[in-house]
Amino acid sequence: MTFYKLSKKQRLVFKWWAAKSGGKYKSILCDGAIRSGKTICMITSYILWAMTKFSGATFGICGKTVQSVERNIILPLMSIADLRKIYKLQYRRSDHRLTVSAKGRQNYFYLFGGKDESSYMLIQGLTLSGIFFDEVALMPRSFVEQGIGRTLSVPEARYWLNCNPENPSHFIKTEWVDDADGANKKRILHLHFLMEDNPVITKEQIEEAKRQFKGVFYDRYILGLWTKPEGLVYPNFTKKNIVPEFGLRDRSKARFYISCDYGTLNAFSLGLWAIMKLPRGLTAFRVAEYYHSGRATGKLMTDAEYYEQLLKLSSGFSIEGICVDPSAASFITLIRKQGKFKVYSAKNDVINGIRYTSSLISDERLLICENCKEIIREFGLYVWDEKATSDTVKKTDDHTMDDMRYFCETFFKTLTGIGASVADPFEDFVKGGWE
Repeated sequence: MTFYKLSKKQRLVFKWWAAKSGGKYKSILCDGAIRSGKTICMITSYILWAMTKFSGATFGICGKTVQSVERNIILPLMSIADLRKIYKLQYRRSDHRLTVSAKGRQNYFYLFGGKDESSYMLIQGLTLSGIFFDEVALMPRSFVEQGIGRTLSVPEARYWLNCNPENPSHFIKTEWVDDADGANKKRILHLHFLMEDNPVITKEQIEEAKRQFKGVFYDRYILGLWTKPEGLVYPNFTKKNIVPEFGLRDRSKARFYISCDYGTLNAFSLGLWAIMKLPRGLTAFRVAEYYHSGRATGKLMTDAEYYEQLLKLSSGFSIEGICVDPSAASFITLIRKQGKFKVYSAKNDVINGIRYTSSLISDERLLICENCKEIIREFGLYVWDEKATSDTVKKTDDHTMDDMRYFCETFFKTLTGIGASVADPFEDFVKGGWE
């Protein structure tokens, strides 16, 4: 990768620390739309700054997980020819350390994941000369504050933060963005990016990105706004996403999976899914479903009874895997003991799961057969909790919505994205799988 052309904002990312006004700012915060060219310019400038100002120093590069930092930061960084002409870059995965050296100077960049409130302990006790937060709005306050606290003994330290917008009550908005746009007590250079600020992306690519999102995700990822979610969670679900019942002739062309949201008094939901290769790409069909509400019917069912319903739903289909609500330990154990199915604890990142599922709905790569009445009903009832101060969905009429999200995040995302083979998207999953 070579930087042939930079926008005005991207140029400012590169020179803010070197300009005469550089001493005015202690940190830089870039927020706004996806695909706007924030991250690659920031990490490159971060390395240039560190190598210009320090030698023998230690720095931090942070993301939600170490794996996401390796994928989103380290791999692209290694491909930047302009940087490799100047510096020698060596990444050692065993201790998550990037070493950068040139002309007698050498600095060390350690990778950290800030996925939950306990993550701050990973960074505790270190002295850092600078810290970079990629997608900082996805990290807990305790981790961000601990990371910044690790730099306080180094007068020349700087903080680098980027993110896509989240809820307007998020601490990054109220304590960083609003401060930068107001009194600026934190001495923040705030740059707000849109896709038009990235000279590499074409108009056609911008229009394609716009088609992928609706509702709050359009406001945040396309318009770059810190907005509160309102109304339906999936306003982009339309009649185009409802298709006729899955025919017998289609079975030989598909691979089948089941997703489960578990409940005793609350509803229990099973979804049978088919994945097919179509011209638009891999596409998922909800073929059939089972739904039982103990509260509505007055009848509570046992794990054994639910397992019988699982057998009925899967009858006649070769099931590649079942993902189950991760809180349903007893039901997962029962399925494993029976030995008939491969069962996995479902991935349960609610907001990221909703965002991903929403993009599949917009692309018409998530389709619901018309016989699946319960999920079609819940699409019209599943709404954001507008009274909440963070992104929260109302925990009513959400059971088929949850099992759908489990399927998308646990099976479909893996088959079509990270870890998937280009030649055969199913090969990697069938060989590996998860436990």
